[in-house]
Amino acid sequence: MLNPEILLKAYRLMVTSKAMCTIYDANRTICKYVHSSSRGHEAIQIATGLQLQSQDWVSPYYRDDSLMMASGFQPYELMLQLLAKKDDPFSGGRSYYCHPSNKDGIRPSIIHQSSATGMQAIPTTGLAQGIQFIEEHHQTLLKKGANNELPVVVCSFGDNSITEGEVSEAFQFAVLKQLPIIYLVQDNQWGISVTAEEARAMNAYEYAAGFKGLKRLQCDGSDFSRSYETMQDAFEYVRTERKPVLVHARVPLLGHHTSGVRKEFYRTREDLLKHGLYDPIPKLRLLLTGIGFNENEINEIEIAAEKDVNEAFEKAQTAAEPTKDLAENHVFAPTIIKEETGTRTPKSSEKTIMVDAALHAMEEIMQDYPEAILYGQDVGRRLGGVFREAATLAEKFGDHRVFNTAIQEAYIVGSTIGMSALGLKPIVEVQFADYIYPGLNQLVTEISKSCYLSYGKFPVQMILRVPIGAYGGGGPYHSGSIESTLLTIKGIKVCYPSNAADMKGLMKAAFLDPNPVVMLEHKGLYWSKVAGTEDAKTIEPDKDYILPLGKANIVLHADNENLKRGETVCIITYGMGVYWAKEAANNFPGKIEILDLRTLYPLDEELIFSSVKKHGKVLVLTEEQQNNSFAESLSLRISNNCYHFLDAKVEVMGSLNLPAVPINLVSEEAMLPNAAKLADRLEKLLNY
Repeated sequence: MLNPEILLKAYRLMVTSKAMCTIYDANRTICKYVHSSSRGHEAIQIATGLQLQSQDWVSPYYRDDSLMMASGFQPYELMLQLLAKKDDPFSGGRSYYCHPSNKDGIRPSIIHQSSATGMQAIPTTGLAQGIQFIEEHHQTLLKKGANNELPVVVCSFGDNSITEGEVSEAFQFAVLKQLPIIYLVQDNQWGISVTAEEARAMNAYEYAAGFKGLKRLQCDGSDFSRSYETMQDAFEYVRTERKPVLVHARVPLLGHHTSGVRKEFYRTREDLLKHGLYDPIPKLRLLLTGIGFNENEINEIEIAAEKDVNEAFEKAQTAAEPTKDLAENHVFAPTIIKEETGTRTPKSSEKTIMVDAALHAMEEIMQDYPEAILYGQDVGRRLGGVFREAATLAEKFGDHRVFNTAIQEAYIVGSTIGMSALGLKPIVEVQFADYIYPGLNQLVTEISKSCYLSYGKFPVQMILRVPIGAYGGGGPYHSGSIESTLLTIKGIKVCYPSNAADMKGLMKAAFLDPNPVVMLEHKGLYWSKVAGTEDAKTIEPDKDYILPLGKANIVLHADNENLKRGETVCIITYGMGVYWAKEAANNFPGKIEILDLRTLYPLDEELIFSSVKKHGKVLVLTEEQQNNSFAESLSLRISNNCYHFLDAKVEVMGSLNLPAVPINLVSEEAMLPNAAKLADRLEKLLNY
């Protein structure tokens, strides 16, 4: 209940926050990195932070420093991030002010937070999704409060972020599944220089009415008493009912948008004066005097707060800077999978098609790991995936572990962040490679950066399965190649198996890897229906077989005699390229070595370079359009590292540089590489 002690604590936090804002503004040359502050937003933030408990999760946004302090974080900790110091507890000096992460178990937990407006909605809703699953099916992972209180998730953002499409995906999933989450929307009527009238037809409270099952609350976010009571209602509702609620709080913006976009750049004096009338600090001070606190007591709080802030700021300035040797730490979490283990070709097994090898790997994973969950479009009970890649899994493991989602690629991808943070192991699927692009925002902005910017606290353990590639007239939106796009993203791993045994072994390794792994699975190899791909069927490895990421494989060796005469070529390829290469090699018996990359990142440079140096002639083969591709990039890397061993320039062969794969079979054939086209290139290279 709201009492004088809470009011006094709130005031102390408010004036502390104000003192921090003042000292930052007075020391702009010291506070050189871009930052924002909570001036004007203090009341609703403190009302929220004071009610968060250690078992809860919160995703603050970039001006939530008052919320952070009310949750138990100290000004000095925040200042270490402000000044990008080595001991910044959130990111090790890598991220902006008030971009926290925390898993100390004492204060509320916080997954990696980014600056991208509204993007925290999906990962944070993924937390609520995971908590619901844990409550219902995996109690051993459930963390409760001191008095057995259930965890609540809070997602905080500004009102202008509500217009982002990904926020609506999060709302949709939250109401569909009735998740235990509070969406706190702080509405200050500004989106940098854009006014509410310019940007939106309605505020968040009005917008939320369209999401059936989302409880709505509204308050004056500059009034601490009203804010506290509203948030108390919200927390009580979510803790007990386990359903979502949106709180819309109207607040003034008294500070700058950020230190780099100052209020005087775009706001009038009249506007600033109008917002100033709703300053939460004078309001709460008046309330304190009204309930019996005298002016001296209140002044002493302000003086003490200013003193503490000054001391913390002085201390933070002298804290150590990160050293250069730390810059590359925590790009990935270390993986335990280093060597190939288990039985790849058991005598009792039969040949299996790739899609079944993947399915069996999934089944074995789900048998051994109850925290493994599979979801995506059409992977559930009725269909089991459009390629039958998840067939029977829902029947075997239940609809709570294998289920369909809406057409929400961003949610499918981004929700894995929250799930992983809770100790779950999500495996998700985007139905076709061409449809991954709505999910790239989460993959790039959130997933790939999470381990690095949380300083190793929150690597995202997930597998993203992506059927890929062209064959048989699939057309422009079901045939695309995306590996070059993915490989520009640092902080993710990318596999591209070409046969059933590799598929199963890599799937197991990807699951056990504590980092995000994208599994590219060629549709034309799934069933070996494409002519020349019979070798994609292999003996199925045993359950214990694991193939580590980053290990290429020589699938065809050249003869030593031809090698000695300098009459050989090494083809470096992956996916469908392996089978074009095998067929073309029939024209040059003993003269072709084929290296199957299997994993595109990490890349087996050691085997690549040793093969190139051995042969002196090399062709990099890809299904992708050639210009600006991964294959061209690899060719340059080979040239730079093997220059003195090359007998000819590194050749690259890919598809025609068209914007899409045509549906007409003749046009598709014209675009794609094939064995005949490859043979012509090899003959020229051999005769060079």
